[in-house]
Amino acid sequence: MFGTLKTLAIGAVAALAVTAASAQELKFFTIGTGGTAYTYYPVGGVIANAISKPPGSRECGEGGSCGVDGLIASAVSSRGSVDNVNAIISGLRNSGFAQSDVAYWAYTGTGTMEGKEPAKDLRTIAALFEEHIHLVALAESGINSVADLKGKRVSLDEPGSGTYVDAKLILDANGLSVDDVTAEALKGGAASEALRNGKIDAFFVVTGYPTGSLVELASATDIKLVPIDGAGAEALIAKYGFFAASDIPEGAYEGVATTPTVAVGAQWFTNANESDDLIYEITKALWNDESRKLLDVGHAKGKTITPATALNGVGVPLHAGAERFYKEAGLLK
Repeated sequence: MFGTLKTLAIGAVAALAVTAASAQELKFFTIGTGGTAYTYYPVGGVIANAISKPPGSRECGEGGSCGVDGLIASAVSSRGSVDNVNAIISGLRNSGFAQSDVAYWAYTGTGTMEGKEPAKDLRTIAALFEEHIHLVALAESGINSVADLKGKRVSLDEPGSGTYVDAKLILDANGLSVDDVTAEALKGGAASEALRNGKIDAFFVVTGYPTGSLVELASATDIKLVPIDGAGAEALIAKYGFFAASDIPEGAYEGVATTPTVAVGAQWFTNANESDDLIYEITKALWNDESRKLLDVGHAKGKTITPATALNGVGVPLHAGAERFYKEAGLLK
């Protein structure tokens, strides 16, 4: 009997030791994304899955995870780019997605962030994909240009989002201001529902196409994407180098023709204080062959997230860990 108890005790101690070791190995890493109806959130989920490898996972190549040993990453819904940058700098989140323009202005304390303390600890992990500015209205609304928004009820998204920042810039580039419209602050499905119900006349959203909420909206009612082009777009691009003229193609949304607009880059950021080794391993995991498979099938934008474009349009310094990976991979001299 004593021998049995002794064996059980030794086994319990061993189990506790294993548990303690596992707990020590376990690391949590958050990725701030955006509204659940837009592109940041599902892409964030795919990336979180790709870089995670909880203790006890099967080995990479044997049906298991090919992420970072002991890491559990999670995609967190947020208000968007500005919110994510603030959360990274304050330490609330380990990382997050943001528009390239918003991040650069935050890092330098310029542009729309002029007068605020520069976010000098902001660092880049990777450029991800191109985001297009969608200006959505009902097909029969009579809204055919940004100028036609004057006097209309328009959702600019929530303050704290990149959409809100860019919507104001687009209005300004076209001779309008927030005071020239009845501004609402709706996000995702709420904006789509308000448009369908006639509570607003149009709404802005900056997202990668196709985005789920707009796919659903276009299948339920006739919509249009209002062109953002001409002199207003040219002025915007000339003043802010992060914008580029780009089309949303026919077929992205049911019944919607090819529409000229402007686009910015979606990028992944972290804090300079995050461990160099951890960010190196995360960057390495992002670009391994197994992550490639997940990105290709996980979201329509996933195929455009590639190592070849990982440094495109980067205006905020790379994190030291990410920089080490890109140098080793021959992507950075």
